[in-house]
Parts: sequence; C-alpha cells; structure tokens
Amino acid sequence: MQKQDPYEALRFREFNIFLLVRFFLVFGWSMQFIVIIWIISEITDDDPWSLGLVGLMEVIPAVGMALFAGHIVDQREKRNLLAICIVLFSLMSLGLFLIATPEITGKWKLEPVLYSIYAFIFFGGILRSFFGPTIFSLIALIVPKKTYPNAATWSSSTWQASGILGKAFGGLAIYWFGEQISLGMVFIMVMISLVLLMMIPKKPIMNPNIGENVWKSLKEGITFVKNEKVILGALTLDMIAVLLGGAVALLPIFAKSILNVGALGFGILSAAASIGALITMLITAYIPVSTNAGMKLLTSIFVFGLCIIVFGISTSFWLSLLALFISGLADGVSMVIRQTILQLRTPDEMRGRVASVNSIFVGSSNELGSFESGATAKLMGVVPAVVFGGTMTLLTVFATGFFNKPLRELDLTEDIKRQSLEES
Repeated sequence: MQKQDPYEALRFREFNIFLLVRFFLVFGWSMQFIVIIWIISEITDDDPWSLGLVGLMEVIPAVGMALFAGHIVDQREKRNLLAICIVLFSLMSLGLFLIATPEITGKWKLEPVLYSIYAFIFFGGILRSFFGPTIFSLIALIVPKKTYPNAATWSSSTWQASGILGKAFGGLAIYWFGEQISLGMVFIMVMISLVLLMMIPKKPIMNPNIGENVWKSLKEGITFVKNEKVILGALTLDMIAVLLGGAVALLPIFAKSILNVGALGFGILSAAASIGALITMLITAYIPVSTNAGMKLLTSIFVFGLCIIVFGISTSFWLSLLALFISGLADGVSMVIRQTILQLRTPDEMRGRVASVNSIFVGSSNELGSFESGATAKLMGVVPAVVFGGTMTLLTVFATGFFNKPLRELDLTEDIKRQSLEES
C-alpha cells in the first residue's frame, strides 16, 4: 500500500495561495465576531438575549439566501465571485470601524449603535451564504480529485488556525488597543486576502447547464443531498451538535460573571476549542481518518457533547479551558470527516448547491446556535442552558447511530481508491 503523503496538497502553488487567502479572510471574520459580541455585551450590560440576537441576525439571511447562492456559484466563475464577496466584506468591516469611532458613538444613543451593528451583521449573513459554496467549489478546481482528502484537511486546518488567532487576537486587541483599532485591523486583514486572491487565475465553470432554471437547479441540489444518506446523516449530526452544543455567544458572561477572568481570559477561552481542533487536523494530515469514518464521526461528537456539559457546570477557569480544548479536539475530527465526505461524494457540477445545503445545516448552525444559547439562557439561566445543549447533543449521537446504518458503517477508503483510479 502506498504511503500517505501528508503534504500532497501543499505541493500545488495555487493551493498554497488559496490557504493564505482563507487564513487572512477567516482571521478577520473571527476577530470581528469577537469584537462585536464584546461591544454588544458592553452596550447591553451582558444581556444574553442581545448576544443571542447576533446569531439570529446572521443566520436569517444566510439560510434564506443559501440555496440561491449555491445556484449562482455553480453558474459563475469562482475566483472572481470570491473577489466580489471579499470586496463587500471589506465595506462591512469599514462600516463597523466607523460605528466604533468615539466621535460617532458619542453623539448617538446606545440603541441606534446596537441596531446599526445588527444591520451590518445581517449584511454579513448574506455574504456568508456565498462564501462557503464559493470556497468549497474553488478547492476542487485547484487540486486533483485524488488529493481532495488531504486538501480538505489542510483547508480545514487553516480555517481553524485563522479562527484561533482571530478569536484570541480579537480578545487581546480589545484589551490592548480598544474596540475601534481592533475593527480597523479586521479591514486590513480582509484587504490582504483580496490582494492574494488576485494571484490565482480564473477557473473554468464545470456546470454544463449554464442558464438552467433556478427552481429546477435548486430542486436537483436538495434531491441529491436527500438521497445521499451518508451526506445527509453527517450534516444533520453536526448541525444538531453545533446548534445545541455551542456556547460561544455566552462566553462573555462566563468570562466576566462566572469565571471572573475579564477580557484577557475571554480571549483565551475563545481560542481554546479552535486550538484543539487545529491540533487534531494537523494530526489527521499524517494519520488519515478514512477507515471506520462513521464510528469516528459519532464518537467525536459524543465527546464534544460531554465537554460542553463539563464546561457548563465548571466554576474553574482551568477546567473550563480544558473542556473547551478537548471539545475542539473532538470537533476537529468531525470537521475533517465531514469535509472529506462532501469532497469525495459531490459531483463537480453540483458543488455550489451541495455546499449551500451544507452551509444551512452546519455553517449557519453556529449563528443559530448563538441565538439558541441566548434564548435558552434567558429562559432557564446561563449554566442550565449550556448543560441542556450538551445533553441534547449526546442524545442526537445515539439516535443517529441507531437509525442511520450507512453512516454508522461508513468507510471512506474505497472512495479514495476510486478517485485515484479515475485520474490515473
């Protein structure tokens, strides 16, 4: 058996440029999210409902536009489409920077400032519906099919690394420089990603049905995911885990009121899970998770749910930090397996639409999970809300493992061999 090359995808120059684009883009987005929820917590005096609305304001347009975005992505050239999205994101970042200017906020009441922030977040949700499908489709045009699993690992690792640094630096930047300068740095990161993207040439459009009726196109994408039980099961499982098991929106409250660690501790807690996920992803570049992938996916999300429960009941900063770190280790496994499944089992002409369905199930569940956390915290208290979410994640794992036999018995080794034979 041929030995796995852990650096296989990195031997393609365009893929390395793509990783840099993704790094700076996600760094800026993650940093911006941390600064925004900190500003909102300051404006609203740690109101969990107001923090939860951050997720709702982003998830409504992200879900509402997702399928249409996937159709557009499959019909358009990917490099230029991503460039347009980045330009619009830079305008959003500039707007948030201006809102945080003391000269402006000093003249406004706090409510208009808060509503303006929510408006920009809503606009960001529209952009999110395009970012995911475009990036997913672009990867497939940069590396050969046999390299997809390795490319998925490095792409996900880069996403996690940038998320780690963005979240951690966001918390530290608030502590060192204040909110306004922090948001100015976000704008700089976004512009760097745009310059790097221009170094990648345009790519061909793989969809043979250019100009296809939009409703027919959307129906095909939904039908494909519905009939692929493994893809549907993996997306559903991860969606429920992120939706109910997420506690990121409530981190400011834990940092300030329960763990008493302030802005510095908030930044460290925000990065803990991402650090764990990054470590896992780097390991999977050397030790692939394709064998018995289904059971590994179920096990990893079960561990994730346990860690969320521990985090919810902990009053120790170090125990909470450890729980988030281990949850990240487990989450890293599930992300690599899910991305590998999607890359291997999605036809080229449907990547935009399938990625859009993925963004509805998984990508948007982060934001909807923030709203769910805020709403349940308002109803039952912060700690019970987090414990409830972790418990429901465990129950979801048991139900998925019992009812979805194809996912439980999934092994991706044959899929990888088939892709290699098709290109040889």
